[in-house]
Amino acid sequence: MTTDTTTKNTSTGATPGETVLDARGVTMRFGGLTAVRDVDLTVNSGEIVGLIGPNGAGKTTFFNCLTGLYIPTEGEVRYKGNVLPPKSFKVTAAGIARTFQNIRLFSNMTVLENVLVGRHTRTKEGLWSALLRGPRFHKAEAKSRERAMELLDFVGLADKADHLSRNLPYGEQRKLEIARALASEPGLLLLDEPTAGMNPQETRAAEELIFAIRDMGIAILVIEHDMRFIFNLCDRVAVLVQGQKLVEGDATTVQGDERVIAAYLGEPLDNDSGTEEAAEVEAAEAAAETTTDAAPGKENDR
Repeated sequence: MTTDTTTKNTSTGATPGETVLDARGVTMRFGGLTAVRDVDLTVNSGEIVGLIGPNGAGKTTFFNCLTGLYIPTEGEVRYKGNVLPPKSFKVTAAGIARTFQNIRLFSNMTVLENVLVGRHTRTKEGLWSALLRGPRFHKAEAKSRERAMELLDFVGLADKADHLSRNLPYGEQRKLEIARALASEPGLLLLDEPTAGMNPQETRAAEELIFAIRDMGIAILVIEHDMRFIFNLCDRVAVLVQGQKLVEGDATTVQGDERVIAAYLGEPLDNDSGTEEAAEVEAAEAAAETTTDAAPGKENDR
């Protein structure tokens, strides 16, 4: 894998220590069920922050609230001080990109074409330019292809640019999804279980890639179930349990917290309604995800 940290990123515009993401009081309800409750979280430039918790804790729902797929019932999400619009494509244009727990590639497109799709928020050519295909259009298209190839080289897929994405091995599909997210030139990258289904060698390569992305000046927020991976990777880790932030801190603080240990061992916390509510939350997340996927035009928001 190529991890050349000189790969350019022209739109992060973040100064060291700047608050890139500021989520305040984020709450998400599905009918009478609260999947995320009053969660605060910040991510600063140059940071990798982890988000962990048992299944059904609301992690992906929280991600969806950050990226415009869901509109929070309460609270607000700010990117570099500005409240984000409630549309996923506008959130991407603002500077936040993400990957998904279940890989979402355009399977009948080539590897290069998938990355070019991610470039659309950074191109300024309109409908008439595309229809007329004049010099400006061809210049913009050449620039996008050049950038896309740089990103494929960065993730180690340049030699497979003409392959159909569906023919890539699983680990390389994960890399391609990251490359496509990077094509929008984000200042913040959200990764939803980037090592799911990977073997130890692929997991190590993913860790190196994420560090290289951080070194490009991009802040990173990551959901992951692999505890060794997450604690090696992250500057800070926040723990969600039943939709609420239980604790946040460095690896030592989080690993030593008795409430975190209890949550992962399945022991009940005070006022804990048990696994039944967690199962309901997980079912609500899945139902909402299905509805989102089926909505007209949502394929353009990914």
